[in-house]
Amino acid sequence: MPELPEVETVKRTLNQLVKGKVIDRVTVNLARIIQRPDDIDQFAFMLAGHRIEGVERRGKFLRILLDGLVLVSHLRMEGRYGVYAGSDPVEKHTHVIFHFNDGTELRYKDVRQFGTMHLFQPGEEFALPPLNKLGLEPLDPEFTPGKFKEALKGKTSKIKAVLLNQAYVVGIGNIYVDESLFRAGIHPEQPANTLTDKQFEALHQAVVATLAESVEVGGSSIKSYVNGQGEMGMFQHRLKIYGRQNEPCVTCGTPIEKTVVGGRGTHYCPVCQTLN
Repeated sequence: MPELPEVETVKRTLNQLVKGKVIDRVTVNLARIIQRPDDIDQFAFMLAGHRIEGVERRGKFLRILLDGLVLVSHLRMEGRYGVYAGSDPVEKHTHVIFHFNDGTELRYKDVRQFGTMHLFQPGEEFALPPLNKLGLEPLDPEFTPGKFKEALKGKTSKIKAVLLNQAYVVGIGNIYVDESLFRAGIHPEQPANTLTDKQFEALHQAVVATLAESVEVGGSSIKSYVNGQGEMGMFQHRLKIYGRQNEPCVTCGTPIEKTVVGGRGTHYCPVCQTLN
């Protein structure tokens, strides 16, 4: 699933590719992608004639800002956007097409068909699902060690499971949780409420640094992720722990182990990340 760095990268490329374009009409080939409104004809009617003013991100969601509407899009497992000429062949699994009045098209393709789109009046999207219960933004200047600790205060679950919960901190998926915990020297099964102030500070720093570094290189292309221009991310070449089971730890040389935490495959070094 695209995580914060990947969605941030898609946001940036879409701003380059579609900002200022006017939607002439919309084609929906798979109705279940459209969650709000629940009528695809109404969805298409509402969008026709609107201009894209920009694209923003909230957690793993894209907010496509139009003149008078906001389209909230979640890529889920393998959703991707691309801009094409109207004459280009439409690829298989292309479920939604935004036809622009300049002859180009923004196409949403999703092999797994898990992606979603919600249409709102401006500002309304923050009071309703799926954005209304999201936690702190880890790359926001207001994401301080103090606020991070407060968000996790009293949580007795394993720290990895807590970090994966989007109600506390958004956008840190499986890859970046493993990487951040390794950088901070914290075992993924450590109960969140047992972390010391020093560990919270180290983890906060690790989360911010890991996500920022990944954004710099366009995210991680572990499976099928590409940005809006069809380009792969490069952060997978910098991973220190994720996906490296049985390989030597880059710090101490101990073989990296893998377990399951919160239903997700979890990589850690048994020496650098001891369970207290």
